[in-house]
Amino acid sequence: MIPEIGHFAIVMAMVMAVVQAVVPLAGAALMNGRWMAVARPAAYGQFGFLLFAFICLAASFVGNDFTVAYVAQNSNTLLPLGYKISAVWGGHEGSLLLWALVLGGWTAAVALWSRHLPGVVAARVLGVMGLVAIGFISFLLFTSNPFDRVLPDFPPDGSDLNPLLQDFGLIVHPPMLYMGYVGFSVAFAFAIAGLLGGRLDSAWARWSRPWTTVAWCFLTIGIALGSWWAYYELGWGGWWFWDPVENASFMPWLAGTALMHSLAVTEKRGVFKAWTVLLAILAFSLSLLGTFLVRSGVLTSVHAFAADPERGYFVLVFLVLMVGGSLLLFLLRAPVLKSESRFDLYSREMFLLCNNVILICATGLVLVGTLYPILFDVLGWGKISIGPPYFNTVFVPISLLLLVFTGIGPLVNWKRHQMALLKRTLLQALVIALSLGALALWLFDAGWDWIAFLALSVCLWVVWITLTEALRKIRTAKAGFIAGVRRLSLSYWGMVIAHIGIAVTVAGITMTSTFDVERDVRMAAGDRVNIGPYVFVFDGVREIRGPNFQSTEGVVNVLHGDEQIATLRPEKRRYFVRRDVMTEAAIDPGFTRDLYVALGEPLQDGSWAVRVYYKPYMRWVWGGGMIMALGGFIALSDRRYRLQIRSRVAGAASSLAGGKA
Repeated sequence: MIPEIGHFAIVMAMVMAVVQAVVPLAGAALMNGRWMAVARPAAYGQFGFLLFAFICLAASFVGNDFTVAYVAQNSNTLLPLGYKISAVWGGHEGSLLLWALVLGGWTAAVALWSRHLPGVVAARVLGVMGLVAIGFISFLLFTSNPFDRVLPDFPPDGSDLNPLLQDFGLIVHPPMLYMGYVGFSVAFAFAIAGLLGGRLDSAWARWSRPWTTVAWCFLTIGIALGSWWAYYELGWGGWWFWDPVENASFMPWLAGTALMHSLAVTEKRGVFKAWTVLLAILAFSLSLLGTFLVRSGVLTSVHAFAADPERGYFVLVFLVLMVGGSLLLFLLRAPVLKSESRFDLYSREMFLLCNNVILICATGLVLVGTLYPILFDVLGWGKISIGPPYFNTVFVPISLLLLVFTGIGPLVNWKRHQMALLKRTLLQALVIALSLGALALWLFDAGWDWIAFLALSVCLWVVWITLTEALRKIRTAKAGFIAGVRRLSLSYWGMVIAHIGIAVTVAGITMTSTFDVERDVRMAAGDRVNIGPYVFVFDGVREIRGPNFQSTEGVVNVLHGDEQIATLRPEKRRYFVRRDVMTEAAIDPGFTRDLYVALGEPLQDGSWAVRVYYKPYMRWVWGGGMIMALGGFIALSDRRYRLQIRSRVAGAASSLAGGKA
């Protein structure tokens, strides 16, 4: 009975989404206040029904209701409770329900925080989000119903969750990633609402900017968690594989980063209006493209959910309708997007524009590398593979160039700047960065590498310029250090922290990519292998039993000199139901290095194949991502972007309404 109730809740959510989309937009067009007032209760209703459906599906998993096809395919009576709950989104249908639920949550949040908006504005924004919801809920109902029954022949104990997904990473990674993915629908909705209103200016950007920043922060955390999960779960020792599905989340992040900077310029100077709207459309379109790639069957990946062409056609049609309709509206409204302000070649606007162009070029390069093999196959030209060599070759130079502009941009004034005044500052920073880069490699004592030297120097350049500029602003306040820190806005400090986070991530990537050490060795009990100052001693294996698997656990003691600093226990797990054999790596994490051991296959003489890694500064890769997200959240706490402030909201509403409110 619970599955039928859950299915009915999805049907009711669909009804609410249709009402939310049609009635308020019609009311906005006809200036009918009663119709427009339907938007908020419909948004709350849609979210409530989706939440209820999600709870029903979770209850089916916890209750081992294997008459539900989705539960039977992704759970088992022996599966631990925590994994039963996370298995709700461990497959295609459930993950799509989570997507729809997150979209409903964002919609309800917009409805809640827009209570001071005039009805015409709320109607347009929530109406557009209702249109998006119709697409995803239709996908659920017509091609991906998570409550379909499998009767009378159902597996009495279930088929079990994919062993790769029986991990803490499944609990935290998809919800965070979807919060970012789906969050860009809010920026998209405000962009379309602005086009419908016929006016976009600094007040519109001020309203859109916090929602974009929140989505970007969640997506940053989601990508970092996904990288961390793949690193320790897949047993390959890598943190990023340029997998097409990984790229599908990275492309919206790049476009969203460009959108945040473009919104800052539109808010401050009233320029880049058309560019900002296009970026809002692009960021959400790339999120939809990621959905298509993951769920269409056009690619094979450990991250992909489905291989059903019917589902792929559905998402493709939805993608074409949303993107095509948005671009058509943009074309019709192009005359109202002209910017009246002007700026010189040497200005912050120009540097931020360069920043945007570089980010979009990077997005394009990743997009080409991701889609080209698919197009090659579709056109019947055979199968090709584009892997890390292409992405590393094209992405590393453009990333370093982006860091250069990241360091210079905040130093330059709006509208115009006398660049001669910056020459001394930039030259001083360059000398210091190059010196510190060389010193860092010398202290690390792992040999010389010109690419690593250049990348570390650029990272140090960003950190040095960012911190010295912050100190200059504090001194300029002439009110003491603490008072000077407080006088600077939280938005500014958020930018400082986020830029430092980027430098930390790139530094971590540089060190671990250049100086990691990998050894594939044959080891029997008592054997040892040296990597730098560390000695790995293999003490043999033992058998252990888990809740739904049998495991062979290796024991590896790690010595530094005469001191034992860690005991690592890598595993080879054999799951009872699926009969899959999985590698569980063991890691000793540290601030400056990771020691990583993965157990391979048993050999004929009783020894084991063992893979041992030394990963310098591995934690910096994800730590930098978390620092970036922290900077975004700090910027959000700036009083200018507190959505409760009536005057700010009213100003944005007036802009979106095109003066009709």
